[in-house]
Amino acid sequence: MAIDDIRIETERLILRPPNGDDFEGWAAFQADAQTMTYIGGAKSRAESWRDLCAMVGAWRVRGYGMFSLILKDSGQWIGRIGPWYPDGWPGTEVGWAVAPAFAGKGYALEAAVASMNYAVDVLGWDDICHTIDPANIASIKLAERLSSTNRGPTQLPAPFTHARVDDWGQSREQWQENRKQFQ
Repeated sequence: MAIDDIRIETERLILRPPNGDDFEGWAAFQADAQTMTYIGGAKSRAESWRDLCAMVGAWRVRGYGMFSLILKDSGQWIGRIGPWYPDGWPGTEVGWAVAPAFAGKGYALEAAVASMNYAVDVLGWDDICHTIDPANIASIKLAERLSSTNRGPTQLPAPFTHARVDDWGQSREQWQENRKQFQ
């Protein structure tokens, strides 16, 4: 399947590889200091452009990357979520970040379940991690809802070596059992 044909639909969302049309939402999202507290800090438009291009490039180089998260009813970009495994990363990750106006509405859980399924069923991953700052309570709660467990501190590669993160996650077999609660 061609990258541009990849599209996952949930009840309220579309998950698809990011593209240039996402830039305005992406840049506004990354400019928000609160949103970016645990994921590298607020970014300028120029930095956001490079980050978007890096994610598009990950899809081209690895065949996967985080999805753009789109509301079905409006077509609005509301975040990014999905598989992430750059060079030197401590594990095959499903990560998430939703724009603040859309937090607390269940979108992240809905998209995380679809992303976990994609990582296991399509990518064939045997393990999924979520690298989470211990102070990021919202992400910890989402990891717990997915039945992931805290497997202890881990280290991110440069330039994020200073970041304090724990490895939350589960094996393929655990997810195959845990996802039944969402069916």
